Amino acid sequence: MILKGFKEKSNKKYLNKLLSERNINVNADKVISLGVILNIDEFDDFEKFRGLADYINIRPNKLKIIAYSSNKKEGLHSWDECFNPKDFGWKGVVKNTELQTFLDSEFDVLISYYDNELLELKLITAKSKAKFKIGILQSDERLNDLIIKTHLKQFELFKEEVFKYLTIFKKLSSNE
Repeated sequence: MILKGFKEKSNKKYLNKLLSERNINVNADKVISLGVILNIDEFDDFEKFRGLADYINIRPNKLKIIAYSSNKKEGLHSWDECFNPKDFGWKGVVKNTELQTFLDSEFDVLISYYDNELLELKLITAKSKAKFKIGILQSDERLNDLIIKTHLKQFELFKEEVFKYLTIFKKLSSNE
């Protein structure tokens, strides 16, 4: 139990280091790829994100969704990329190869769709090499470049807001 506390403190320190070193560089590059991080314990409708990707003209092969569960869920056969607290070591080290591959992908946009402020979810958002990060309101505003204040159940509103802001930032292709 004591080791768990030390490990959490180590990961929090690493998260703060990542966030303090983060360079925000918002440009007008067009969105071609999309990564999504979600907490499957809160929201498990993956199809909504496929609809969102289609709505902003992202090809299905350029969409990558990864889910987090606080406990190891059995029966997630269609979604192999489900990670849990055991996939993290000390100082933010990721032990899961699929998760590391996701983190190494340079998505044009990353959507962090979760309400619960879990350290592991924050680490994934912070460690991602995505160029532009969108999230739901969190206590630590350093995590995302764009924060959309909606509830998880208001996905259609979230989708409209993402489209609106990506259009304002001239990140969407003109063939919509």
